[in-house]
Order: sequence, then structure tokens, then C-alpha cells
Amino acid sequence: MPSDFDDLIAANRDFAAHFELAGFDGVARAGVAIVTCMDSRIDPLGMVGLKPGDAKIFRNPGGRVTDQALEALVLGVHLLNVDRVLVIPHTRCAMASSTLEQVREKVAASAGQDVSWQTFSMVADQRAALADDVHKVVSHPLIPDSVKVGGFIYDVDTGLLNPVV
Repeated sequence: MPSDFDDLIAANRDFAAHFELAGFDGVARAGVAIVTCMDSRIDPLGMVGLKPGDAKIFRNPGGRVTDQALEALVLGVHLLNVDRVLVIPHTRCAMASSTLEQVREKVAASAGQDVSWQTFSMVADQRAALADDVHKVVSHPLIPDSVKVGGFIYDVDTGLLNPVV
């Protein structure tokens, strides 16, 4: 019986035929954690020259340091070899270039129903939000001062990371 996922399952079979991470313990070999946006234009490993197994990646709309991202970072630092954290939102992000009402209108039009109850974490000032997010990481009581934390904005049109914090 054909499936909506046949193309992806076929690609997975090819991936598995060349799989090289069997038996890997899951630590971040390069000691890196990246918090970034879910945007499909972002290749979190490739943009910093890493490969699978090198880093812990946490993605969400807007690339924000949420409570869940902080949880992941604490685990990464204490259990998974993380000693450097990059917080990376990006240019032309819908969460930073739209209002809450604009996003709700688009989702409502697509869903065909009222979405006024749905929350979306919009970003009014991306640089200020990035500074706040970096501060959340460096001031967290379970993330030691020895962990290096940087804030960057990824340019989706050039591929460059621009240091901000």
C-alpha cells in the first residue's frame, strides 16, 4: 500500500545503508550546542563547519531561549560535553518581521477557523531579544561561567553568521 511517506522512507533506507553513528554515545563531540530557528533555510551544523554528532541542536520558531531550550542546555552542559553555546536567530524571520495579528490571520486563513486562542512568540526587536536570550543562558544557575555563550544573527541570503552578543 502506497504511503504519503514513501519518498522519505526510501531516502532513509539509503541513509541507513551508509550510517556511521552506530554505537555513538550521543555527546557533543565538538562541545557545541546551538539554539536556532526551525526555518528550513538554516543548516545548523553546516553553517559552522560541523557534522552529525558534533553538536546538540535545539530549534523553535524564532530561535528563542525558552524554558525548554534552557532545559536542553543544562543537560547538554552537564551530561553531553557542551562547553560552547551559540544562540542564532536569523534574518527575514516571520516571528520577527510579522505581528501577532498577521500570523494569526495567516494561520486562520489556512486552518479555516478562529485561532485567536493560539499563542505565538513574536519578536518585536530581534537584537534585544537575542541579548535577553544570551543573558538567560549566562545567568542560569546551572550553567557554569566556564561555558562560552555567543549570540549571532544568521543571514539567510548570504549564509554568514554576524556576532551580536
